[in-house]
Amino acid sequence: MTEVWVNGKQDCQIDPLERGLAYGDGLFATMRFSGGKILFLKAHMQRLEQGAKRLGFDWCGSDALIARINQIAMTRGEGCIKLLLGRGVGGRGYAAPADASITEIVSVHAIPTHYSQWQSGGISLKSSDVKLAHQPLLAGIKHLNRLEQVLIKSKSLPSGFEDWLVMDQQCNVIESSMANLFLVDGNKVITPSIALAGVAGVMREQVIYALIDLGFDLHINEVSYLQLSQFEHGFITNSLFGLVDINRIDDFTYERSSFTASIRDSLQLTL
Repeated sequence: MTEVWVNGKQDCQIDPLERGLAYGDGLFATMRFSGGKILFLKAHMQRLEQGAKRLGFDWCGSDALIARINQIAMTRGEGCIKLLLGRGVGGRGYAAPADASITEIVSVHAIPTHYSQWQSGGISLKSSDVKLAHQPLLAGIKHLNRLEQVLIKSKSLPSGFEDWLVMDQQCNVIESSMANLFLVDGNKVITPSIALAGVAGVMREQVIYALIDLGFDLHINEVSYLQLSQFEHGFITNSLFGLVDINRIDDFTYERSSFTASIRDSLQLTL
């Protein structure tokens, strides 16, 4: 059974008028913990604070909240903590109350066992027919309205593929259904722009720093579907499986890169 805390109280009920439930009005983060430590906790908290500001409410992780999730990590070995923020209780209308009290929901989950297999063997991506809409006011934020991802994941993957490749309405490559994307050609690395759609993952940020430290020529650009044929390597990143090599996207095949394992080790991402 999943362990859940609502505003610091374990197994407490969520108010049915919570705006996160009614309108997707809120944010969330998924954080891996290992060896009693939450990986990149400060970066996760900063991203939530920035996302809250973009949605128009003030929030920062309290000392009590930080202590609680650190205690969870220290007593459970390895797993995932999901921290969900709802704007609080509101009425029927869309307009947010001026004095909203943020709802904090903390839950604990296991890391999917197949993620270690993905790290060791790589994965293949299949293009999804579901295209992401452009909304620059929400682009990059890990907000609670994930209906596009629900639609993407509602279809069964063909045999031999582990995740969906997701594009926008102009057939620019954005991400996978659950991870950010990197494409490599020699010393040049491109990660798709998420200025109009997609999520700015914490692991994406950490890997960007690692690639720059390694001397790669890193670019954040639009990437069209047809450009996928131009790259030698590819990999995806998220906070739970860290970094996973791409073997194939549709009919485009890729070699395993020689540096991804070293990045996993340096960032303590190996499962």
